[in-house]
Amino acid sequence: MKDDIHPNYRDVVFQDVTSDFKILTRSTMATKETVKWEDGNEYPLVKIEISSASHPFYTGKHKVIDTSGRIDKFQKRFGKPAAAAAAE
Repeated sequence: MKDDIHPNYRDVVFQDVTSDFKILTRSTMATKETVKWEDGNEYPLVKIEISSASHPFYTGKHKVIDTSGRIDKFQKRFGKPAAAAAAE
């Protein structure tokens, strides 16, 4: 394997900024921030917008949108005129 062509693969803490959920894993992502982890060591910190702790699908707060009747409403508003539809 050639030297100095691969990214630095190291331990990194990912933090969900919306739920303050943190996970220690390995990554090649570069960051300037660091955080002290539970084991007392300091690791690079990568802040993320959404994770399994805040995603609606995983938290059970998933909203189901009722789409019944939307096509009918669209066809009533923008569909063929009644006279043209009756002629066919």
